[in-house]
Amino acid sequence: MKKSVTLPMMLILLLLCGCNSGERENSETRFLLDTVCTLTADCEGEVIDGAFSLCEELERTLSKTLKDSEVYRLNNTEGFVSVSEDTLKTIERALYYADLSGGKFDITIAPVSALWDFKNQVIPSKDEISEALQNVDYHSIEIKNGEISLGTRQIDLGGIAKGYIADKATEYLIEKGAENALVNFGGNICTIGEYNIGIKKPFDGSVIATVTIKDKCAVTSGIYERYIKSDGKIYHHILDTETGYGVENELASVTVIGDTALDCDALSTLCMLLGTEEGLGIINNTADTEAVFIDRENNITLSSGLYRENDKIHFK
Repeated sequence: MKKSVTLPMMLILLLLCGCNSGERENSETRFLLDTVCTLTADCEGEVIDGAFSLCEELERTLSKTLKDSEVYRLNNTEGFVSVSEDTLKTIERALYYADLSGGKFDITIAPVSALWDFKNQVIPSKDEISEALQNVDYHSIEIKNGEISLGTRQIDLGGIAKGYIADKATEYLIEKGAENALVNFGGNICTIGEYNIGIKKPFDGSVIATVTIKDKCAVTSGIYERYIKSDGKIYHHILDTETGYGVENELASVTVIGDTALDCDALSTLCMLLGTEEGLGIINNTADTEAVFIDRENNITLSSGLYRENDKIHFK
């Protein structure tokens, strides 16, 4: 039975088109991971509850602010710390993308990101940022026998953990028999089945283009959701590890489509930090991964495996 549903989101509008049975469809929204999270699937309500319970458990593991989390313990312990497989996998993948980006994607940005208060519109001073930047260097992280040492650094997994948790929720739904599902964690999207995704026009809210994906993930990073505007200048949350301020280049958003939300999450941020040319180079050399780049003039650039007809984007 075909359906058409418009779901408001932080970074992407999703238009659900068609492949739910509808007979057992359940949907629930909760506030987790510092964002609005929605799970919709053709399964019983207790399965949705179970998926959210898993997400809550992973948040308690990967959060930098919850005092009983593994990340909090890492950030406040000298020497090597034994961690779970979830924390280990997430950090290992983050270090891979740190190397790939030449240090632009760096989870030790935590001392700098902690200075920025986008909720209360607080801009840190140049001196505060300069001092915090001295503590940003992912090369200090060591992994040995399943244990991790941060050296003197602190980490923020905000650019990758939400994707990992979305993947785990999707895996859980598949294990419980879901054949069609939408996992929507504030711009981190995983699909079981086929969905038509509308990519948001930055600072506008309208749909600038659509693309149909099946059993894939799509994640958007952009400068237009979390920012401070002061004296006509926008200070956004995608922080440059060289300056401590929101990265300044031509891009307004990047949507990455791939097999896992973890990789799409990291890659969308990485591409925002590197800019269109370097970002395209990485995407075009990453298997089974595509991306839609939108600059500040709303011009669209596509990776090599995509093409556009009017407002519809297709896979080649």
